[in-house]
Amino acid sequence: MINSPYIFTSLTRISDLTEREFSVKKLNREHWDTGDYVVAKILDPGSTALQLELPNGRMRGVIGGELVVGVLGERYATLEATGTWRKVKDDLHMDILTGAGLMGKMTSKSHFMPNMMCVAYQGHVLRQQQKITMRSFVKAVDEIPFETPVVLFVGTSMSAGKTTSARIITNLFKSAGCKVVGAKLAGAGRYQDILAIKDVGADDVMDFVDAGLPSSIYPRNKYREILQQLLSKIASCHADIAIIEIGASPLEPYNGDIAIEALRNHIRCTVLAASDPYAVLGLMNAFDLTPDIVTGVATNTLAGINLVEKLCHVKALNLIDAETTLELRNILSAKTGIVV
Repeated sequence: MINSPYIFTSLTRISDLTEREFSVKKLNREHWDTGDYVVAKILDPGSTALQLELPNGRMRGVIGGELVVGVLGERYATLEATGTWRKVKDDLHMDILTGAGLMGKMTSKSHFMPNMMCVAYQGHVLRQQQKITMRSFVKAVDEIPFETPVVLFVGTSMSAGKTTSARIITNLFKSAGCKVVGAKLAGAGRYQDILAIKDVGADDVMDFVDAGLPSSIYPRNKYREILQQLLSKIASCHADIAIIEIGASPLEPYNGDIAIEALRNHIRCTVLAASDPYAVLGLMNAFDLTPDIVTGVATNTLAGINLVEKLCHVKALNLIDAETTLELRNILSAKTGIVV
């Protein structure tokens, strides 16, 4: 769209909103729903460090008064903030809950987090008097059996090291000549997570945003339907290996447990990024899931590594340490049958 007055956030990347005209109209809240595209005016940019993620993955600073196109959604992050569009009050003020443009009313925030961007709802994005949603741009695909071998990445919390670990392992498979598909099935939408996998050579990448969700906090039966569509898209890539991340923790309300169950028969290797050794034990007990490798923050020191192995009797490796690469290769080769 030429000379557009709007900042288009990365949750608009599946749409044509930057290319085709649309109108903006306020709708009563009984007509609001998760996945609706909305326009909001920035009232308070929050911390000077806050930026918005654009559809190409770049970050952009903001100033007060600018208009942002984002999406109504929900976030429930253990370490940063929680919020939902369902709690928006009569003043129609909201917060930008993620840099990707997920919008709703903040319900709690870590004291270590800077102030969030406060915005005022200006209206829904409409065409021909019909609201435009993320699902408006998702085409149904024929469902096909999912049979791709999976290396699964789960975490005990957000920011535990899942994406970094996935990037390292993707690079190993690509160096071995494999066709790799990367996907994120649960969490809150940020383009940078799957771009990190693309940047190290993944042939295809996709996430729940491509399936029409701003985050995977969604009614469980409806999420199952969307997940099946997403798994069919992954299967259609005919990759040698799928690098699949479950964002946040499966214990959080992002439906990660549903995603794990859907993949369970195809998981060849499980990598658990842990925030601390005790959290490893908790997740193993909660999901009857024994990781092949524990990595992340919990393995930053020998003390953490030794405690993980003593408590949980699983292998702990700090994957960002190059000295672990040979052992990592051996584990991946043994588990997947692909020599890396």
